[in-house]
Amino acid sequence: MSHTTKDGILQRVFKLNERNTNVKTETLAGITGFLAAAYLLVVIPGLLAAGGMDKGAVTTGTILVFVFSSLLMAFYGNLPFIVGPGIGGSVLVGITLASNDGIGWQIGLGIACWSGVLFFVLTVFGLREVVTRSVPQSIKLGLTASIGLFVAVLGFRNAGLVLANAKNNSFMLGDFTSPGALIALLGLMIAIGLQARRFPGAILWAILIATLVGIPFGVTKVPENIFAMPHSLEPVLGHVDLIGALNIAFLPYLFVFFASEFFSTMGTTLAVGGKAGLLDEHGNMKHINRPFIVDSIAAALGPVVGIPAATALIESSASAEAGGKTGLTALAAAVMFLLMLLFTPIALMIPKEATAPALILIGLSMFSGLRKVDLDNFTEGLPVLMMVMITLIANSFGTGIAGGLLFYIVIKLVAGKWREIPFSLYILAVPLAYYFTTLVKH
Repeated sequence: MSHTTKDGILQRVFKLNERNTNVKTETLAGITGFLAAAYLLVVIPGLLAAGGMDKGAVTTGTILVFVFSSLLMAFYGNLPFIVGPGIGGSVLVGITLASNDGIGWQIGLGIACWSGVLFFVLTVFGLREVVTRSVPQSIKLGLTASIGLFVAVLGFRNAGLVLANAKNNSFMLGDFTSPGALIALLGLMIAIGLQARRFPGAILWAILIATLVGIPFGVTKVPENIFAMPHSLEPVLGHVDLIGALNIAFLPYLFVFFASEFFSTMGTTLAVGGKAGLLDEHGNMKHINRPFIVDSIAAALGPVVGIPAATALIESSASAEAGGKTGLTALAAAVMFLLMLLFTPIALMIPKEATAPALILIGLSMFSGLRKVDLDNFTEGLPVLMMVMITLIANSFGTGIAGGLLFYIVIKLVAGKWREIPFSLYILAVPLAYYFTTLVKH
């Protein structure tokens, strides 16, 4: 099959012309997104292993969830979202439940699976879309800044430029002269320089150059072998305890799973969709149920291979920044993850310091959404600013969005503008309040 014929097929399948993009741009965007998310191949297995799961098995499971979910997003959703396991769900199963509360990871996976099933049911009946469309315009405009803050802080922490101060529970500046920080700063300067000159694939090149420069500094660990057979799934395959998870005592955990992933997915979909130019003038996405269907299927099936809480990842913003607008971006990322089944050492070679500049630049660029918020209108602007602050304090943009919505309701009521609150938000206030009470306890 000729190159031209292949391009023609991809044009038709992914409707590239309709979205004013091309095969090269989409492919580069997919590779860029993969590199931005590759650190999760280390982080997710590490978190789950802390709860007693086999690290090799969950590494294979993590890759398979990335591949299957992103392929589903590519061909069903035709959107540039990378779908894979989120850090929050892995922390809940591996650290909160298994390590701290003594609840076995099998039950933790069962709770995560039921959360995914609940996701799917609500999506099929259109309730997730109803909730998303009822979110006030100011919150939709501001959530990109909220998520941008989360992404930027993640980048600064991965770079070693910002550290968590355990003594007073605050952030502190890191050592800017450490090898990791210097590599991150170099990558940041390269990315800025290339982007300013509109160099194609600027972020991708910055990641690759920083990775290579990190070798003599000891930041990049060169693997002994570039090829490795995937670990067996047997230690975790099918060990999800669905019956054990049906315990009334686990309801708060189920709700924390559900609510945090619900708002994280909604925020990612709208923020990355806005970055890719896929939202209408009201901040809504056409066929938004499709990405919701994909992430709910991934969330329900992931625990079968030992991986909880698959969702559309905020790292997809790297793909959108690189020009990704269609499912071809997700397809390219899925192919890269599939290769990692045999070439895992290469993916693990990319240090988090090399991908940190991409997260910093992308996160800071997302603050532009605040310009569209009417900050002079106290009852519209304050909930948005509170959403941004809660995201920073809680280190979770899902919690930030939930808090922003709750503050919107409260502030409108206190200001006597209760008629401006959509009726559906009054109903949503009850589970939102419950979410915050369970969050404090767990």
